[in-house]
Amino acid sequence: MTLLALRDISKDFGIKEILREGSFSIEEGDRVGLIGTNGSGKSTLLKMIAGLEPIDSGEIWKNASSKIVYLPQQPDLDEELTVLEQVFADSGDSMALVREYELISARLAEATGDTDQLMAMLSRVSQQIDQANAWELETQAKVVLTKLGIEDFTVKIGTLSGGYRKRVAIATALLAEPDLILMDEPTNHLDALSVEWLQTYLSRYQGALFLITHDRYFLDQVTNRILEIDRGDLLPYAGNYSYYLEKKAAQEDAAVSSQKKHAGVLRRELKWLQRGAKARSTKQIARIDRIRDMQNTEFKQARGNVDITTAGRRIGKKVVELENVTKGYDGRTLIKDFSYLFTPDDRIGIIGPNGVGKSTLMNIITGRERPDSGTVEIGTTIHIGYFDQYSDDVNINEDQRVIDYLKDVAELVTTADGTVITASKMLERFLFPPDQQYAPIHKLSGGERRRLFLLRVLMQAPNVLILDEPTNDLDVQTLGILEDYLESFKGCVIVVSHDRYFLDRTVETVFSFEGLGKLKQYPGNYSVYLDYKEKAEQTEKLKQEAAAKKVEKTQPANAKSKNSSPSKKVSYKEKREYASLEEKIPTLEEEKETLEKQLYTDPPSDYGDMQTLSQRLADLTTEIDAATERWMELAELME
Repeated sequence: MTLLALRDISKDFGIKEILREGSFSIEEGDRVGLIGTNGSGKSTLLKMIAGLEPIDSGEIWKNASSKIVYLPQQPDLDEELTVLEQVFADSGDSMALVREYELISARLAEATGDTDQLMAMLSRVSQQIDQANAWELETQAKVVLTKLGIEDFTVKIGTLSGGYRKRVAIATALLAEPDLILMDEPTNHLDALSVEWLQTYLSRYQGALFLITHDRYFLDQVTNRILEIDRGDLLPYAGNYSYYLEKKAAQEDAAVSSQKKHAGVLRRELKWLQRGAKARSTKQIARIDRIRDMQNTEFKQARGNVDITTAGRRIGKKVVELENVTKGYDGRTLIKDFSYLFTPDDRIGIIGPNGVGKSTLMNIITGRERPDSGTVEIGTTIHIGYFDQYSDDVNINEDQRVIDYLKDVAELVTTADGTVITASKMLERFLFPPDQQYAPIHKLSGGERRRLFLLRVLMQAPNVLILDEPTNDLDVQTLGILEDYLESFKGCVIVVSHDRYFLDRTVETVFSFEGLGKLKQYPGNYSVYLDYKEKAEQTEKLKQEAAAKKVEKTQPANAKSKNSSPSKKVSYKEKREYASLEEKIPTLEEEKETLEKQLYTDPPSDYGDMQTLSQRLADLTTEIDAATERWMELAELME
């Protein structure tokens, strides 16, 4: 069933054409990832679908029987509601019933009112709650909120930070159980654990998804279609992000080859024409006309990549030294006795849940904040470039022209190869065309502002680069270029991020906030850190099991409860089921592996066949999980 269809949609902001007669549709079960460079119109497209942004021409059709929920980057919530009230804001009478039950219970506990009457009211409301399945809804809401890092359900929305408001909005959207969710950067402001949980939740979600995200692991695991906005055109790709990258590379190679072939044919034809060919025959006339058509043929130039090569700066042996640094707020210790000597070659990743003190640590290193105790020493040759997560610097004067914002730093820039170029030329390398350079900053999208701020930071030629949540609002193309740049960067790099892919590509040491202000050091990137944590958890589990067995052995046999039930005897049917599962699971896994290879290496060209294979892959995953869980249950019984 078709949930949404766009037909010949056009949108133009004057200085930029967003869409040019774009058409696409979303069906049940579709999981579409929307990608494109910052400022290409991704968020605008979602707003047009949600009815918050007008279209210039075309038609947007929505299935009247389908429920569509829009989750913006900056959700607008009722500040007077509690977290739980906000989550249930669109749940009809369910929340009202739960609140009525709690009110009656409170009156009974306080002994205010006629007890018999209150008991009768409580019984009536309980029946209504059971009929509406509201108890389960409330439990589910609390589980989702907890997984997203929210534990206080009674706090007012108005007291929450922007990041926590985003989490409440995500929970509200998920619990509404829509047929289609429109999500704009849902992983922004989420820590790694919350991102992983959301990824798992959405991969099992039965409804359709249409989302924008910079998180490439997330995009790869959650989507089965990719839609790219490229200079006004909508380009569809069947398959996930990995498949899109393969297909896109092949298309660009083919386009270059076709353009070269076209140029070769045109040169030969022009030589023939210049020799003085006379249009005496119909054949010759047709040939001359063909040459004219070939001359008028326009090829879409390959999209430019961000060029962030800038000159370096000498860096001494001493970078930054922190000794016994402690910092806290309102009686809560964020950082306790932290010491570390940063070196010129360091590639450091700082991880931990939101609010533990990651940004505070960066502010201490840069001198924006002072520690409560301890010392911070910065080397004499050190010039720090701080790319903070909010980019407040670029938002101070929104009426300032883009070019003037850069000229405040330098009008001439020396690149890595020694070339001196103008600020205007540097902006072009960062995908800001001349007409956009003289526009005020408020005309830029959020992602374009982040890219502009990054350029300003890099133009200062830092030798210590601090990136606080650099992946927020940057497109995947720019992130890839930034990752390549950091590989060759001559200096120290410190990254605060929840983006697993970015951390895997850029860091060699991880500092993890482990609670009570303590930071623990782990060698390697984020994936290596996860391996360390998993092994540590397994070791701790084995220790606890060994300790429990030791205690059990020391207990006298007669100390065991007389009423304890004997161990369950395994039936013949269960033994047969166990043996069957041992054969079934490897077969299913083999089929899954074969199907994955087919989808990634030789996918069907027909969209219907592609949908069938994708659905079979999802069914296999679910079936394997269920079979494995049952096998583990039976294995425990047979011990």
